[in-house]
Amino acid sequence: MEKIVSSKTLYRGRLLDLRLDEILLSNGRKVRREIVIHPGASAILPIIKPGKILMVKQYRHPVGEVLLEIPAGTLKPGEDPMTCAARELEEETGYRAEKLIHLVTIYPTPGYSSEILHIYLAKDLRKGVQALEIDENISVIEMTFDQVLEGIKDGKIRDSKTIAAILYYLIFVEARRV
Repeated sequence: MEKIVSSKTLYRGRLLDLRLDEILLSNGRKVRREIVIHPGASAILPIIKPGKILMVKQYRHPVGEVLLEIPAGTLKPGEDPMTCAARELEEETGYRAEKLIHLVTIYPTPGYSSEILHIYLAKDLRKGVQALEIDENISVIEMTFDQVLEGIKDGKIRDSKTIAAILYYLIFVEARRV
């Protein structure tokens, strides 16, 4: 285990904070750890019809690319992850789910971030109202699982939450060999 010697918040933002910790390692050495403090998020694998899912296409400034992803969003303070998933699904895609089922919870980047991501399966979708935030420009696309798998294989889909959700669902829920 590592022991925190000192901790200092360097930045507080709307979405995240940046903290610098001085750590004492078990071998007696002191090191610094830069940590992104994130409130957590929920992501949704929405099945629109058998064999087809909804994906969102949006430009992601940090990587400078348009990415294909499953819908997701940040938890509000004190918000239940399933409530967040339901809210984000409708906001980003314009669909509501009759059934939300927890699939898996992951740490997307534990080397430098505290973010925890709760991934849900959304079934029995019905039309709702898309309500994008002011900084979102999202296109909603229907894709088959085979198209998504091909996109992952070809490197066209590189978003970690999307890859984790798709593979988890196909291997552990559908028991499909991928």
